[in-house]
Amino acid sequence: MPPLSQHNLSRRERQIMDILYEMGSASAHDVQARLPNPPGYSAVRALIARLVEKDIVSFKNEGPKYIYSPKVGEKKASQSAIQRLIKTFFKGSPVQAVNALLDMEGDDLSAHEIEQLERNIARIKALKK
Repeated sequence: MPPLSQHNLSRRERQIMDILYEMGSASAHDVQARLPNPPGYSAVRALIARLVEKDIVSFKNEGPKYIYSPKVGEKKASQSAIQRLIKTFFKGSPVQAVNALLDMEGDDLSAHEIEQLERNIARIKALKK
């Protein structure tokens, strides 16, 4: 299955996916209730149907209603979102993105978080040898 970024999700579709990841599964009414400035119920159903067609949302019948769930794992979806962010705002450079985060949040990192970053960098260096 291709990453989420290759599905060209609209803003509303991304919002729906965020809701489904947060809830695990939800009815169209549940999704509508959590959307900012929600469209009508039939529009929400149409948006979810589009996500089903794109094969990134599945559904099951529970009595008279459908319950929707994401088919793409949240880790894969977050990696896809980060790739889109890096491509859009950092000219495709992960280094620029990481440096921007460190410039923005570096003073707030705990010693433990800095150690985690150092371990990840060491792991990546070891792979390059």
